Amino acid sequence: MNKEISRRDFVKASGALVVCFSTAASIEPFAMAQGPFDTHQSHIDPGKLDSWLAVASDGMVTAYTGKCDFGQGMYTVQTQLVAEELCVSISQVKLIQCDTSVTPDQGTTSGSQSTPTNFNAENLAQAAATAREALVGMAAQRLGVAVDQLAIENGVVSAKSGRHVSYDELVGGKHFDIAVSSTAKRRLPSEWKVLGKPVPSTDRVALMAGTFEFVHNVHVLGMVHGRVVRPPEIGATVANVDEKSVQHIPGVIKVVVRNNFVGVVAEKQWQAAQAATDLKVAWKPGPGLPAQKDFYAYMLKQPSRQVMLVNSNDVDNKLKSASRVLQATYLHPYQAHGSLGSSCAVADVQELKATVWSATQSVYPTRHSVSILTGLPLDNVRVIFVRGSGCYGLNAADTVSYDAALLSQAVHKPVRVQLTRQDEFVSENYGAACVIEQQAGLDASGAIEAWDCQTWSASFGGRPGYEKPGNVITGMLAGLDPDTITPQAATEPTGDLRNGSNAVPSYLAGCVNGTCGGAGSIRSERVLTHAVKSPFLTGPLRSPLRLQNTFAHECFMDEISTYVKADPVAYRLQHLREARIIDVVKAAARTANWDARPSPKPGSSRASTVTGRGIACVGYEGDNGYAALVAEVEVDQASGRVQVKRFVVAHDCGTISNPDGLRNQIEGGLLQGTSRALGEEITWDDRKVTSIDWRSYNTLPLGIQAPVIESVLIDRRAAEATGAGETAITLAAAAIGNAIFDATGARIREVPFTSDRVKAALSSRG
Repeated sequence: MNKEISRRDFVKASGALVVCFSTAASIEPFAMAQGPFDTHQSHIDPGKLDSWLAVASDGMVTAYTGKCDFGQGMYTVQTQLVAEELCVSISQVKLIQCDTSVTPDQGTTSGSQSTPTNFNAENLAQAAATAREALVGMAAQRLGVAVDQLAIENGVVSAKSGRHVSYDELVGGKHFDIAVSSTAKRRLPSEWKVLGKPVPSTDRVALMAGTFEFVHNVHVLGMVHGRVVRPPEIGATVANVDEKSVQHIPGVIKVVVRNNFVGVVAEKQWQAAQAATDLKVAWKPGPGLPAQKDFYAYMLKQPSRQVMLVNSNDVDNKLKSASRVLQATYLHPYQAHGSLGSSCAVADVQELKATVWSATQSVYPTRHSVSILTGLPLDNVRVIFVRGSGCYGLNAADTVSYDAALLSQAVHKPVRVQLTRQDEFVSENYGAACVIEQQAGLDASGAIEAWDCQTWSASFGGRPGYEKPGNVITGMLAGLDPDTITPQAATEPTGDLRNGSNAVPSYLAGCVNGTCGGAGSIRSERVLTHAVKSPFLTGPLRSPLRLQNTFAHECFMDEISTYVKADPVAYRLQHLREARIIDVVKAAARTANWDARPSPKPGSSRASTVTGRGIACVGYEGDNGYAALVAEVEVDQASGRVQVKRFVVAHDCGTISNPDGLRNQIEGGLLQGTSRALGEEITWDDRKVTSIDWRSYNTLPLGIQAPVIESVLIDRRAAEATGAGETAITLAAAAIGNAIFDATGARIREVPFTSDRVKAALSSRG
């Protein structure tokens, strides 16, 4: 397993020959951009068809992708994509995902970008379409028949006369030697036989039977075990390490210290665990932490990096002249990824090369970071994705990969590192804490004529990307700097509307320099964002900032509709102009049999269990998928307990590639969103994080009665495919909060909606 393998060797073993190394000059321009989801130059040229596909001598198709499946179904649906475009069965396709020795660099699998990236008119989809056209062209020459007189089925190209030729006879075991064609035509959705169908997940049997091999199951010949010793408080630094304190433990190989990174390596896992516990490390104390009870106020006082997203320059005047101005502030805590299993990685760092088996969502960026940390040449580092515990965002998969690499390099042996639950909770990159302030001016009829929004988010570190291993705890402890906040005043917005974090509410026109890119009709608008330095490392957590901002926008919209005594659905539709959001709002309300009336629900008792309904909607990242969610809740007013009874969600992600996979994403997202809305919150004292296990970090408990989830899938076959993994979760907190208000008349503006917060809101309602 630790033998180095070239792309040539890899595909030879698969029965096909593909060779496609390139120089910088041959890289297509789209592959060289430097944005958050873009890629770097690599040895595999994405402009060449052979980088994506190969046909073996037995007719099997091997496809190579840089977008990995960490539980969201990308393996199955990308297999469907290739099978569809090449007119073969799923069983004839072998997908190789995220291995830096053989797959293209597609950056990071994140941000609901995998479907837009690989399922439209470039990358994997376009490569498969190019291959089909090339194969049909070869068959036409071989058979002496015009292309339009040929048909394909199961990898066999046939003429009307009955003559036929198979893919393996045309190109099996050879390379295509052509570029990916930008003009190759995708198969029309009306022709689809595999894509767009509810194909079950290809890994379901292995997962249910317990035979699926996760990164935790990787074993390399000669492998030993490592554990890390994290600082006992935030910002603590190493004063002294007493290596003799673990000499009594059998099997200990080495104590590793690099700046403030401390770890131990032993022959067996329990020996490493014992050594990490017994190792005596003297730590210099950190600077201390701001008080949690005052943290949101603390955020507002910090220097910030400001960005003005929209500014019509008339908001102040409009607010002054408005018939009524409403204001509200919404609060969202730090939250953890909370992966069920703690993160794990295996690294084999030798004198001149390294191989890392990792659950990272960023194999090529991780390759760069391991090169930086170890000092090895980039070309000598290989990172292989192996699925780990489920995570949307940046849990500790990257940092544990660095742990394993540093420990392996120190002992010249393959090292497996699995974090403890406490390690995972106290040193991962949390989802950001946020404060969102809203103001709206109403005209005499009750319509919104001006909206003013300011957001504050706490930020420190983030995804390491290609150049910043210090953005996660291991790199930072090893002496590399993380990204931090440089205060900067806002300037007027230019270019197109940038709403990637959904800071601009859906109801605003989103006008920048006369071009309006928003989904709403409110033209008097101002949105100013503030990023402040966080005391904790932060990073993307499923629907990063989109969820927090949408919680505030959609709850505020409900508050306004309550003030003007309007039905929340009708009031939303009054201020929307984007047809696709309007359609999902109407579809969700219709399917939920929405009770059209103002909130709160009339006649509810204050001394019993009550029920209510709430709605929220979003254009995710502005235009990367659309959804509306109706939540129905039950609130026990004596205990403050909230139970979600039913969700109805309408979802539009353009062309649907697998409806069952989409439903899985919706349902999983809503359950995770419910957990985050009702219980999840990072806690700390004056020096350290105190939410360190499942007792102190409150997720949905096992055995909870799950809500009924009804999904309305809007399949727009003429539209581009958009993201789907984060759209529904973005709405959960807002819809639940609005439903609680509808049931009780108590508005809760701080997540999570714990029993104590619910009871406090009930006590303070008018």
